[in-house]
Amino acid sequence: MQDTSKQYDAVINTCKSLFIKKMSDYGSAWRILRLPSLTDQIFIKAQRIRGLQENDVRKVDEGEISEFIGIINYSVMALIQLEKGVVEQPDLSTVAATELYEKQIATTKTLMENKNHDYGEAWRDMRVSSLTDLILQKLLRVKQIEDNKGKTIVSEGIDANYQDMINYAIFAMIHLTQEA
Repeated sequence: MQDTSKQYDAVINTCKSLFIKKMSDYGSAWRILRLPSLTDQIFIKAQRIRGLQENDVRKVDEGEISEFIGIINYSVMALIQLEKGVVEQPDLSTVAATELYEKQIATTKTLMENKNHDYGEAWRDMRVSSLTDLILQKLLRVKQIEDNKGKTIVSEGIDANYQDMINYAIFAMIHLTQEA
């Protein structure tokens, strides 16, 4: 599992670097987004990945990796929104947003390590297409929970679903970068 931790951190460093650069360009404009808007952004990214995996022709020269980065960063934004709430105006500096990003990733990585221990790194034998499908399934669950106004009877909450999406996307990126 030592390799997994290092590979995980390498993927997160790539994602966080882009997040920080976009914060420099756009500020924290994303703070006005409600959770369903973030969920829909993640859904668009996951659908595009699925399309890339199924279609022979690509009309836009961007691959799966950039879309998985988007899923990770939008999911982190959603977790921050869950914690802090939606605002009317951007309210976070790059430093503050980065600290919140790192906090959410630390919690999500701990979840991954615990599940990885229990599942014996089963994700290593999974296909990237299966990880994509699991992300889409989690998105449909989140949409249903959002439609239910956040109420669940026996299911985990929205935050756990976002965390799972982050971890599945990281696993997919590890697979894709090992293939390259």
